[in-house]
Amino acid sequence: MKDLKYLFAYTIPVATLVSITSEGFFTYTTLIYAFVIIPVLETIFKEVESKEEYTKSEVQNKLSNIFFDILLYLNIPFVFALLALGFFNLNQLELDLFETVGMVLSLGILLATNAINVGHELGHRKPLIERCLSKLLYLPCLYMHFYIEHNFGHHNNVATPKDPATAKFNQTVYSFWFTSVMGQYISAWRLQLQLLKIKNSGFLSIKNDMLYYTIFELAYLLVIYSFFGFYGLFLAVIIGVLSFLFLETINYIEHYGLLREKLPSGRYERVQSHHSWNSNHFIGRIVLYELTRHSDHHFKASKKYQILENKRESPQLPYGYPTSILLALVPWLWFSLVNPLLNKRA
Repeated sequence: MKDLKYLFAYTIPVATLVSITSEGFFTYTTLIYAFVIIPVLETIFKEVESKEEYTKSEVQNKLSNIFFDILLYLNIPFVFALLALGFFNLNQLELDLFETVGMVLSLGILLATNAINVGHELGHRKPLIERCLSKLLYLPCLYMHFYIEHNFGHHNNVATPKDPATAKFNQTVYSFWFTSVMGQYISAWRLQLQLLKIKNSGFLSIKNDMLYYTIFELAYLLVIYSFFGFYGLFLAVIIGVLSFLFLETINYIEHYGLLREKLPSGRYERVQSHHSWNSNHFIGRIVLYELTRHSDHHFKASKKYQILENKRESPQLPYGYPTSILLALVPWLWFSLVNPLLNKRA
């Protein structure tokens, strides 16, 4: 019964449904839920679950229980159904700018949490079908290249100057948006070209996934245009950009200011759990399928979300993800709270 807590991850889609079928103030339901109600709940229920580690039998039981996988798979129809309904209402209803902004923000949050985040989890799985589902969820976010860069770039280079997704000390989130988005796209192409070279394949090879990603994303936008015109196309781009900027803000708070030591050999030390910020705030954990236990994820990327553990030796964010995102948007406030924590670890 305790595992039913992960049903709470569907509260974002429910809030989005309210947003895209409402008028006025209620079109902001998802925004208010994610960045007001959840932070309040995290303050109240911060230490609801104190268990830090799972026994071998608990791990086996959780890994053999298909319930955890079904929870992920159901996000696919939910996300695309809500996206379709959102585009229809944005195109057909007589909305003022205030209501349009509320719906667009809500859909952006939906894609960041239940598309990109779930895609991230599935993208680390071994079965081909799950990795394909991962890329499908990245599609409306216009971020399919994230699969290559994240798996083959970020996880190797995290907490080093080579990683565009690791924010530097005293770098603002706004600067990071630019360097991370551009850097990860360039890195994805660099990695793809290296893979093609290893396989002795040319640029136009069927093995050029980056080329496929570009075609698929253009096809997605073409479909949106065919149904909803230039206005729908414009909104699709805005919603996609919002979703990956939310992702990059999460990247920012997950790795801000952390660096791995460079060894005499010229290599960097092995990735350890203290090279990512951790957050054990209960509500954020279950809404984001344990993404906030990010330290353990980087220590062993193949671990499924249901068996990720809280690593006390890792740097701990003083607040959960939603609150930390809001703090990051105010750089001086973020620096004043987080920089002292970094200095203590130096």
